[in-house]
Amino acid sequence: MQLKGDYHTHSQYSHGRGNLPKELLEIKEKVERLQAEFPRIKILCGVEANIINHDGDLDVPDDILEELDLVAAGLHLLIIPPDLVTAWRLIIANKLIYRFFPGRREGIRRWNTEMVINAVKRHKIDFITHPGYQLDIDTFALAKACAEEGTYLEINARHGELTRGFVEAASQTEVKFIINSDAHSPEAVGELAPGLKIVRDLKLAPERVINFEGWRRDGR
Repeated sequence: MQLKGDYHTHSQYSHGRGNLPKELLEIKEKVERLQAEFPRIKILCGVEANIINHDGDLDVPDDILEELDLVAAGLHLLIIPPDLVTAWRLIIANKLIYRFFPGRREGIRRWNTEMVINAVKRHKIDFITHPGYQLDIDTFALAKACAEEGTYLEINARHGELTRGFVEAASQTEVKFIINSDAHSPEAVGELAPGLKIVRDLKLAPERVINFEGWRRDGR
């Protein structure tokens, strides 16, 4: 079965350089011009926003998010923390304490999970990018929350086999998935085969993966 679309790719604007809200509106204008030039290709304008604190705040204002075709959000360690609590609980805890103090891991895992779930509940997020990548997260709890809110979970082809365990656990809920390349170079755009292999190996039903039907926002 053929896949339709790659919905997580990066550009020269990526990774938070410059005035992000202003640049997102510039990207939207460019996408509109390119769409007119290449009408046979559906081009979407979106962002991979960072989840920046326990409340689930994103680093892109809601009024800007509403202007975009799609909104992805991810939990990353390479962010500038907005406060000391986040610096400690997200970055220091996950990089150092989790490694050297096993007894603290459950609390760190719970805090990580709550960050993402709070973001899903507070914002209109279309999908969560590379969930659980480099961070310990309660897969079932996150997948259940995403299913309730109509948010997809990404099957990240760039991280390949690292995604498999998460997808297998999340599939026990009613959440739907989206396969993306997470391309960081032009030649990697559309390289979805590793993600598709996971879907086939785990025997996920095609209706669980929105790429088989093409992009939609489930009425949101």
